[in-house]
Amino acid sequence: MNALQSLPTSAAIVNGLSVDVEDWFQVGAFEDVIERDQWGALDDRVERNVNAILDLFDEAGASATFFTLGWVAERHGGLLREIAARGHEVASHGWDHERVFRMDRASFGADIERTRKTIEDCCGVRVIGYRAPSFSIDQRTPWAFQELAAQGYLYSSSVAPVAHDHYGWAEAPRFAFNPLPWHDLVELPVTTAEFRGRRLAAGGGGFFRVLPYAFSRWAIRQVNRSEGRPAIFYFHPWEIDPGQPRVAGAPIRSRLRHYTNLERMAGKLRQLIDEFAWGRIDVIAHREAARLAAEKAARPEARRA
Repeated sequence: MNALQSLPTSAAIVNGLSVDVEDWFQVGAFEDVIERDQWGALDDRVERNVNAILDLFDEAGASATFFTLGWVAERHGGLLREIAARGHEVASHGWDHERVFRMDRASFGADIERTRKTIEDCCGVRVIGYRAPSFSIDQRTPWAFQELAAQGYLYSSSVAPVAHDHYGWAEAPRFAFNPLPWHDLVELPVTTAEFRGRRLAAGGGGFFRVLPYAFSRWAIRQVNRSEGRPAIFYFHPWEIDPGQPRVAGAPIRSRLRHYTNLERMAGKLRQLIDEFAWGRIDVIAHREAARLAAEKAARPEARRA
């Protein structure tokens, strides 16, 4: 069964469900405290947490996309094969969580090529999707979309169209767009909601953990019902793991963001998955690409041509 056939047949809008596969020590919150050369000696918990997520998705009948670090793929090839075998998409999250705006085009190109080849070699699937670590494609990286297109990626979900102290491209469109006028590459920004003229982050991660569940329900309903568009939601495996090690030397803000409500996350996820329709990001991208192409063809300048 392919991804298109596996989606619900109801009239409900199918939203994009995604997991950013990285371990507790690879997050942006701790990047100034834990050096990359320390990673191999730390408590590796990503496999047990991803397996728990796979079981949760099986129980709920949900399919998703797992944006995976190359560093993780190289060490957990069996896990990636299990993800694919259970009907989920495996996509790229870059090699080692380096933010895109800290690279140049050449190093970014090497990063996404290495990651794609590693994932494809270990699980035998074609990688067509990419998510930048910490949603770090923004106005500083105009070359990033060009490099993704040049390497054959079909979609990206790398933009957070909000203002944030760690990331964000507040001027970017809220919904799917073609970042390159000469190419069909689709960007699927993480979901935001609008309230009194302000954009609010509403696509998952720490916002989902920290804020009441009612906020996420309201935001996704707004996107689905009022705007008629799919939501793009994400979370991380470490977010369902309250037993993970504590990083004492991290800034207090980072610790609050990282550890708040870990024990509640799995239950909130199950409620969210049960309440809305969910599918793989590649399927959402395919549908959005068709919609964008139809809109482009309907423009007066396209008809004149």
